[in-house]
Amino acid sequence: MKVAFQGTKGAYSEEALKRYFGDSATPVGFELSEQVGDALEAGEVAMGILPVENSIAGNVAINMDLLYQHNFFVIGELYLPIHHCLMARPGVKLEDIKSVHSHPVALEQCRDFLNRHNIRPIPDFDTAGASKNLVARKSKDQGTISSRLCSEYYGLEILDDDVQKVKHNITRFQVFVKESNIPDGILQEKTSIAFTTKHHPGALLGCLQEFAKADINLTRLESRPIPENPFAYIFFVDFMGALNDTKVKETLLNLRNDAEHIKVLGSYPIASK
Repeated sequence: MKVAFQGTKGAYSEEALKRYFGDSATPVGFELSEQVGDALEAGEVAMGILPVENSIAGNVAINMDLLYQHNFFVIGELYLPIHHCLMARPGVKLEDIKSVHSHPVALEQCRDFLNRHNIRPIPDFDTAGASKNLVARKSKDQGTISSRLCSEYYGLEILDDDVQKVKHNITRFQVFVKESNIPDGILQEKTSIAFTTKHHPGALLGCLQEFAKADINLTRLESRPIPENPFAYIFFVDFMGALNDTKVKETLLNLRNDAEHIKVLGSYPIASK
């Protein structure tokens, strides 16, 4: 079974894929998240996995938009602890490192370490791609910050395996399929939806009150602008409850009093943090 992820071989997304599927899936990496969606739409892969939020950096907007725009259905989630590793080519020592390449978010999360060692951060497209490029450059004074998996793939040595400032750095991933290929018997414990509100006072409050009246616990509320409709917003909500639960069905029905459009993004088992 082929499963698509965004990134180069060794990316954190591939690590998440391996943790979720084990040996039952063949990882297929794509440069862009949009290409993950295109591959799933075209039937080139059976499923996709993308990060949707990070405990430090917040939501991954492009992937939230992608799940909203396509006819996909989320069937699972995974929380991946992120451990940024400083790596270099074999034989290079920490004191030799003058600059480090990585994704801008990873560099920001490791800024204190880099400043402490007087190492210049250089932004790159992604963490794993930076590691792959480092091998090709054959540099003896450059390093990279990426996952432990990259050291295995590219023959790099780990100089420090925990260089981020905030130790509890966790990324949440969602696993999704085409709506026409939803597997039977999925355990539904948590549901993700997106909605827009009608244009009258208190519309958003009215939507949220429907969940409160039904005693449904919201675990996430995010807003995203709608490019085609300036200063209008889509609201992304995760809540505890199964899509096939009577209480949830009634709440989504009542939500239409104040919501203009509602899209169910998925219903799936709760992952351990």
